[in-house]
Amino acid sequence: MTIVNLEPKAQKTKSRRNKAVSDEKAPLLPKTHEADSSGFDDFNGASFSGAVFNLSTTVIGAGIMGLPACVKKLGMVPGLIAIALIALLTEKSIGFMIRISREGNLSSYANLVGDTFGKFGKALVQICVVINNIGMLIIYMIIIGDVISGTSSGGVHHSGLLEEWFGVHLWTGRSFVLLVITLFVFAPLSCFKRIDSLRYTSALSFGLAVVFLVIAVGISVFKIAIGGIGMPRLFPIITDVSSVFELFTVTPVVVTAYLCHFNVHPIDNELEDSSQIQGVVRASLTLCASVYLLTSFFGFLLFGEGTLVDVLANFDTDLGIPFGSVLNDAVRATYAAHLVLVFPVVFYAVRINLDGLLFPSSRPLVLDNVRFAIISTGLIVFSFWGANFIPSIWDIFQFTGATAAACLAFIFPAAIILKDRYKIATRRDKILSVIMIVLAVFANVVAIYSDAYALIKSSLSSMRWIS
Repeated sequence: MTIVNLEPKAQKTKSRRNKAVSDEKAPLLPKTHEADSSGFDDFNGASFSGAVFNLSTTVIGAGIMGLPACVKKLGMVPGLIAIALIALLTEKSIGFMIRISREGNLSSYANLVGDTFGKFGKALVQICVVINNIGMLIIYMIIIGDVISGTSSGGVHHSGLLEEWFGVHLWTGRSFVLLVITLFVFAPLSCFKRIDSLRYTSALSFGLAVVFLVIAVGISVFKIAIGGIGMPRLFPIITDVSSVFELFTVTPVVVTAYLCHFNVHPIDNELEDSSQIQGVVRASLTLCASVYLLTSFFGFLLFGEGTLVDVLANFDTDLGIPFGSVLNDAVRATYAAHLVLVFPVVFYAVRINLDGLLFPSSRPLVLDNVRFAIISTGLIVFSFWGANFIPSIWDIFQFTGATAAACLAFIFPAAIILKDRYKIATRRDKILSVIMIVLAVFANVVAIYSDAYALIKSSLSSMRWIS
């Protein structure tokens, strides 16, 4: 995967400490703010590795657990091709964003779209980020609660780690566990005013995702060696027109899995060397695509037609290998810890964009401690409430993936290139932008139709059964 050159050669070594922030609503602290005015020590810029880990952590969240099910639906060959293709399109769309941002000296995604489409476009981006990221935060909390405290689905109760280890108590219950994690982990990590401050937790988070992958690969290789795994299905099962439409339901999940566009500008703003952002994006997407492809391949290989929509739930069963229960617990524990550390990175973007919607004319959020505390507390409380009262993560996944995520990942960047305010887009750029918009709109409209059709069909079937 490659990204076109973003800057003239003469600017390649330009330090971020010399770059002016063009918008007073820029989401990050300029590096020259004095400590006594902002409450921070002088900041000399983020490192390349820290930026890569922060962007990679933005990418690898809850999406990783749904991709093996996507491969199950599409078949091994089309499924892996789809995951790789979306990675390439994601890199291209981010490349579009950065090129136009450089040309217009724009410091945020909202300002980028607003520069092309006015206040309405800027507000629409902020709304999409808020909808998508709040949905993701709730999903993370739900999954963490399911893994640690257990959940019931279809009349079957799946015990969480604490239930298995210590039994059913008040302190192993879902609400209590989420409350403790929220107060002592989410809240402190969400209080950082620079995304670079999360570089170490992001590195640990990515490491935990790799541990999850290594265990899954190890189990698969062992079962292949003992003859416990058969040949996986290579292509989808198509029986009628509705089964073709159903294939498109994977689109929202795959698109959401790569969505990181809302954190590209914040990470770029903090880099000491502004020319490094193209390398950051390339390295991050290469790492994430590799993890996704390997997880999807070995996840579907391991569980076959029994692969669940949440592959994590498959690790609640007997793996048929020595120390299977220990490995099950290790997989679930590492994945839950991974999501705990993803939470503040996603939270960072939703807070900035919500503030832009509510207080568009106020001074930068990082300089107003009262506003910062009120918005942060409100978002954390709302996410906690949603995690305790929303029953299914897949309702959120399908809704955000087919609407806000599709707009943020492909439609907005492609529309900016087609408008070409600064006359820098090539013919190839515009052709690719049209393809992005057509694919995003068509695939997600079909996905929404297929989901709605399946829901209506299920409701009518239940009504007939009752009568």
